[in-house]
Amino acid sequence: MLVLLDVDDDGIGTITLNRPEKLNALSNELSKELAETVLRVAGNTRVRAVVITGAGRAFCAGGDIDSMRRHAEEHHWTSIRDILQAGATIVETLHAMPKPTVAAVNGPAAGAGGSLALACDFRIASEAASFGLVFSRLGLHPDWGGTYFLPRIVGTAKALELILSGDIIDAAECVRLGIFNRVTDADHLLSTAREFAVTFAAKAPLALTLARQAVHNSVNMPLKEVLALEIENQLRIFPTADAKEGIRAFLEKRRPSFSGV
Repeated sequence: MLVLLDVDDDGIGTITLNRPEKLNALSNELSKELAETVLRVAGNTRVRAVVITGAGRAFCAGGDIDSMRRHAEEHHWTSIRDILQAGATIVETLHAMPKPTVAAVNGPAAGAGGSLALACDFRIASEAASFGLVFSRLGLHPDWGGTYFLPRIVGTAKALELILSGDIIDAAECVRLGIFNRVTDADHLLSTAREFAVTFAAKAPLALTLARQAVHNSVNMPLKEVLALEIENQLRIFPTADAKEGIRAFLEKRRPSFSGV
């Protein structure tokens, strides 16, 4: 299988791109499997948070160049469209699903692989990780959401510099720019990413989902609308059992036990 899925007892769904001999390059087959897996995880009520990583020494090297060359030479434009549409489905689903997502970037995240990492809420990286939207090196346009997510993280000017240059930057620079949330050694990467995911999975689901959506939507909303949304969400949350449990636990100085209602 080109994409592996494991759901543990804490409700953490770990998705692994499993094409290590090709640095997890995105063939049509892998992209299709990944889209199907992400859709399945989004609809699985057992899964409360998602971790995405790559097998071997890379997170994802981007598009499969050999396949891209063959498709271009043979004018297989439908195959090109299929992989682009799969990417759109993947990043839209990750962005919209009511569950926190963490990319565990274990090595190079290049091209569409970099875009995939950006589509996650958080990026935990190993010291060997690197990042680059390298499309311009190939005379291509960014895809899989890179032009949407990168400016929102680093700002327009820096995003333009990285996209137009195609530069590859190391883990330390990614942390400085806010692309990576945290860097750890390779041996502790998955456990650190999982700790991140477990922290969020333990929160009250509705409050977490609405807050996540509010932050994403606020970028394109005026302050007046954001304040109105906060009031609406807070009034929706207060009557829930989880809100009552959270307040009670705080006053009793204990860890809350949220039930999702």
